[in-house]
Amino acid sequence: MTEHVLAALDGGVLTLTLNRPEKRNALTDAMYGALADAMEAAERDPGTRVIVVRGAGEGFTAGNDLGEFAASAGRLGQVQRFLAALLGATRPLVAAVHGRAVGIGLTMLLHCDHVVLADDAQLSAPFVSLALVPEAGSGLLLPARIGHARAFAVFALGAVVQAEEALAWGLANRVVERDALWAAADEVAGRLARQPMEAVAATKRLMRDGPALARQMEAEGAVFRERLASAEAREAFAAFAERRAPDFGRG
Repeated sequence: MTEHVLAALDGGVLTLTLNRPEKRNALTDAMYGALADAMEAAERDPGTRVIVVRGAGEGFTAGNDLGEFAASAGRLGQVQRFLAALLGATRPLVAAVHGRAVGIGLTMLLHCDHVVLADDAQLSAPFVSLALVPEAGSGLLLPARIGHARAFAVFALGAVVQAEEALAWGLANRVVERDALWAAADEVAGRLARQPMEAVAATKRLMRDGPALARQMEAEGAVFRERLASAEAREAFAAFAERRAPDFGRG
């Protein structure tokens, strides 16, 4: 476990806190690895019945650490482990989201079973702005949840979804005041932890088409890697490093 991901187990509830507030909880490869480690360990531990994910500081997460991502040409080895852990999780996943939830900060919510938003939550997945494509199965999951038109605006135009809008669209179960967020997530996690664990896992499995999601994630991963090698992506990341607007019309 890294200092940037805190883990605490209490009453069968494993709480994972993204703890890099000085960087808006932007996810590094090490953080992805720590999250994957914790979720894989939870699958082996009968004492872990529910997982809660939340963020410290001013927001849930700014998404990938783009500086590290650009320097590694997108080769972050632990991302796939984390995505596989999301896909294979049998424990119910509860998310407590406040402030900005960008990229994976939104797409991971599509794998969560109960999502509580603070009233200041803002969800976005601006993959196309970086000349990339959706990941984490979101190319299938987001349109299924909110419809093609809304999902395309989120992906292609970088549309930001406010908390109440996200609730109305079915991306969340509840919106609460920010000061009440963690308590609200803990309350539902405690209720889930008292439910019959095998029945909860079986219900979760029946509600998801795991093989279809696995195929979608594999297809997204292949195109994502192709996009990383594209001239558009090189321009997007160069513009980020140079703190300028990208010019995708360059020859």
